[in-house]
Amino acid sequence: MTEALFSPFETHLDQDRALSFLKDALSGADDGELFLERSRAETLVFDDGRLRNASYEAEQGFGLRAVRGEVTGYAHSTEINEHALKQAAQTVRLAVGDGGGTLALPPVAKITPLYAAIDPAEGISFAARVALLREIDAFARDLDPRVVQVSASVSSSVQEVAILRPEGGLATDVRPMARLNVSVIVESNTRRETGSTGGGGRLSLDGMVQPDHWQGLVREALRIALVNLRSVPAPAGMMDVVLGPGWPGILLHEAVGHGLEGDFNRKGHSAFAGLMGQRVASPGVTVIDDGTIPDRRGSISVDDEGNAPRRNTLIEDGILVGYMQDRQNARLMGVEPTGNGRRQSYAHAPMPRMTNTFMLAGQDDPAAILSDLKDGIYAVGFGGGQVDITNGKFVFSCTEAYRVSNGKVGDPIRGATLIGDGATALKGIRAIGNDLALDPGIGNCGKQGQWVPVGVGLPSLLIGGLTVGGSAA
Repeated sequence: MTEALFSPFETHLDQDRALSFLKDALSGADDGELFLERSRAETLVFDDGRLRNASYEAEQGFGLRAVRGEVTGYAHSTEINEHALKQAAQTVRLAVGDGGGTLALPPVAKITPLYAAIDPAEGISFAARVALLREIDAFARDLDPRVVQVSASVSSSVQEVAILRPEGGLATDVRPMARLNVSVIVESNTRRETGSTGGGGRLSLDGMVQPDHWQGLVREALRIALVNLRSVPAPAGMMDVVLGPGWPGILLHEAVGHGLEGDFNRKGHSAFAGLMGQRVASPGVTVIDDGTIPDRRGSISVDDEGNAPRRNTLIEDGILVGYMQDRQNARLMGVEPTGNGRRQSYAHAPMPRMTNTFMLAGQDDPAAILSDLKDGIYAVGFGGGQVDITNGKFVFSCTEAYRVSNGKVGDPIRGATLIGDGATALKGIRAIGNDLALDPGIGNCGKQGQWVPVGVGLPSLLIGGLTVGGSAA
């Protein structure tokens, strides 16, 4: 067996029997796995003085995958038993056919836990979480009489997975996640503005419910709202832009990161396809994807194909040196998988996905970077954005930004959007700060209908010649 390894999934499916079905499904295939999952998640939302929503979700199931060349057969079920697994095996065999395949080598790297195997909300009652949100609401309103609405949410989840490989290897992981968000609306002279912040990671809620943590979040949300309250219409035109450290790395993630995933490059869909070994960014630009950072939102102790995560260098000193790979695309491209095979749940097949993606720090002083900016904007917060993977063109809206003239940071601006393309932006980087910071733990990444948690990061950057779309001519 050992039945105990499968017992967390409330099934009497014997591991040896499961392995026999898996081997039968993969007869003639190149690769594949059986992915078991049990997950539960809870979110409480407190809005406008009352508990607006309390949700609890729990699910369990398996996904069976067989891969042959570029073809993938995938079947999944919410029932974990021999009958369902037998049906799934027959289904995936129809996709990959019989004979001709040679199984890829199994994962060999040792799996090292990067976070505690816990339920983040254990020991913190429902009533205690509601009381926390009520206290956040009251604290925010007491800070400033201009606060007219407060929204706060606390969420926790735990995902238990087991990945059975056709050679008999079994990898398991317990993935906690916790997050606290705060949003504040302020009003003055009939004008209303919003400020939001939050954070979390693969941690317990214990630290987040402490006053020194959540009060800091409330003060930051209020600060952003008050900054926006005195903002002026953003200018428009071509100008230089300084990005602040941390969360602005979402621009790097979207405009560059997706273009460095293996599947897009194998198919020639990425703006970086065919450029391996060539200069794609300014000297000094080094971009990393690292799934091995303890407790970070984007980290994984094991990827969803059974591979250990890695610290992968994608761009080194401006030169393209690597892509993020799952097992299928790595094999088809003749390279090794990089531990980036990820999926949203048992109902989805894995694909190459980012983990924690960031640019390494440079040597420049952030204050000097700003003082060298003659005419442009300083963007420190971002909201939504859109990116075309095939050409890297992006549009991002700023949630906190300032006008800069002759090195002096001036009025905050509203309605600013940054428009450009990733490849050009990378080559337009003129200064790299020594202040690398990772985001506070709020990132989610969507790709082909699947969502996974991610991390981003950035030092302060000066990028020349971005188009700024504003609300003023």
